Amino acid sequence: QVQLVESGGGLAQTGNSLRLSCAASGRTFSSYGMGWFRRAPGKEREFVAAITWSGGATYYADSVKGRFTISRDNAKNTVYLQMNNVKPEDTAVYSCAASHQESPPWPYYSGVYGYWGQGTQVTVSS
Repeated sequence: QVQLVESGGGLAQTGNSLRLSCAASGRTFSSYGMGWFRRAPGKEREFVAAITWSGGATYYADSVKGRFTISRDNAKNTVYLQMNNVKPEDTAVYSCAASHQESPPWPYYSGVYGYWGQGTQVTVSS
């Protein structure tokens, strides 16, 4: 069992940076592939970024590639999403998720993630 709690969301201006954190409970955090998803108002949930349990591989949506960086610290049971050069279209509720599975359709398909946080709001003003 893993419980996930996100933090770090808020209001940012276009071009600024935000850093989201996802703190996990449980001693098996290091065995999970982790992902970040977002849902904008009136839109479907979409994949943002993911990282393998070892941190050896990362994955990004094309819309955030080069601007966002996912990382993890297994000693702190925490995964991060560094958001640089944010844009108004990044406005959404961001949720982290944990998956035991690290084979396709992971990391892009939300259905393979068994644990989800409650989400944190990110609002980017122009």
